[in-house]
Amino acid sequence: MKADEVKDPFSNKTSFSNESGYESGNINEQVDSVINVYGHGKPIRLFVAGLHGQEWKDTTEILKDIRSPKTGTLALIPLVSSEKYVSTLEADYYPETGKKILKAIEKLKPEIYIELHSYARENLEKLAGKDRLDRIGVPAYSILKEGVLLGSVSPWIRKNYFPKEALCLSFEIQKGNTRSRKFAAFMLDTLKETRSRDEFIEYMKKEFPVQAKKAIDDYRRFYGEI
Repeated sequence: MKADEVKDPFSNKTSFSNESGYESGNINEQVDSVINVYGHGKPIRLFVAGLHGQEWKDTTEILKDIRSPKTGTLALIPLVSSEKYVSTLEADYYPETGKKILKAIEKLKPEIYIELHSYARENLEKLAGKDRLDRIGVPAYSILKEGVLLGSVSPWIRKNYFPKEALCLSFEIQKGNTRSRKFAAFMLDTLKETRSRDEFIEYMKKEFPVQAKKAIDDYRRFYGEI
């Protein structure tokens, strides 16, 4: 089933500049920027990818391949920005680079919000190391499978734009790893059918009990009771 393609009200064109924190260069390519909307009604889910730098190379196509959920609404932003790499932990990321995300959240008011990122293999410890909370002030990602990591989104957007009962997750897939992409796609297919935060927590407890416990403990330490 084909998605309803809605012209992005926030931007007419998105330029693939290939400029990021990893490397620089130019790609002479422009595409129409769209928000793809599948299904209707609640729950409303918003998945975003290609948030900064060259991450679109590993993440954008995953969202483009997703099809309609059986229930509820699924909105997709396959490419947020291909401009220079700015961390989502920076206070000005969402109001500037990620303003498209904020406008979509304000308009759609999703109960489930998912970000899809990518990382270089050599940066695994920076993302999943036990000292991450002390080092940069946010909990470490959990390692799921095939190099896919699971964590929370930036505290800035979590606290300012979502109620406590919302499900807000960040996935990191390993750059250039086909198996990592496939497993991330599987997790997104699971989440596109998920109806609530509590339903996903139960799924995680069954399928990934160790990671589920860590995620719950981290959430409680950082945000308070679930």
